Amino acid sequence: MATNALEEIRSASPAILPSFLRCDFGDLSGELSRLGEAGAQVLHLDVMDGHFVPNLTYGMPIVEGLRKHTNLPIDVHLMISDPLAYAKPMVDAGADLLTFHIESVSPEKALDVAGAIRDLGVAVGIALNPETPLSTITQCLPHVDMALVMSVEAGFGGQQFNPIALEKLRSLRQSCPDLLLQIDGGIDPSTIHSARQAGCDLFVVGSAIFNHQDYGKAFRELESAMHGDGSNQGING
Repeated sequence: MATNALEEIRSASPAILPSFLRCDFGDLSGELSRLGEAGAQVLHLDVMDGHFVPNLTYGMPIVEGLRKHTNLPIDVHLMISDPLAYAKPMVDAGADLLTFHIESVSPEKALDVAGAIRDLGVAVGIALNPETPLSTITQCLPHVDMALVMSVEAGFGGQQFNPIALEKLRSLRQSCPDLLLQIDGGIDPSTIHSARQAGCDLFVVGSAIFNHQDYGKAFRELESAMHGDGSNQGING
């Protein structure tokens, strides 16, 4: 049940969510085992359509394949132009939380999109890019379970962490104390502490996990940095 998955996500917070964009797709079962042993409690999938963002990633078969091998909550980030076109197929494949971008829909339709996703029986998230004002999602916040603050522009690799994300997290945490907050983009041991201090609950991490031979060590480094005093952090916002 999606309600149970949402409670699992809340209970796991603060949590590091491995982004499968960087995984070994030739060995998904093995990757799941390694991540589970490392301490992963929630999985994050970035779905890109080559239209809303310039990159093309994966779709329902990967979600379905992962669901066959894990009971962990699957958080699907829809970086696509028409989120409702694929919402039900994603849910049928096994997604527990669907996040759509405010930039992909008109602000006046965002509430309808959030409601339609919730009607599918899963948790709902809303995302925004670094240059998108928080005001664009304000009316949706009481109707979603999570807000995803991008610290890089969605769909583009090799970008630097944008500290504007920290300002947005602080503002959201102050105005919505019970809302789950997620950050995606450039999260590693040098940025995770600042994001946690700003009020973030869920940290999407790609390279800082998958570039390690030892995923357990990567998780330990990230968790240590998250809970540290920030003395070695590169981003202070």
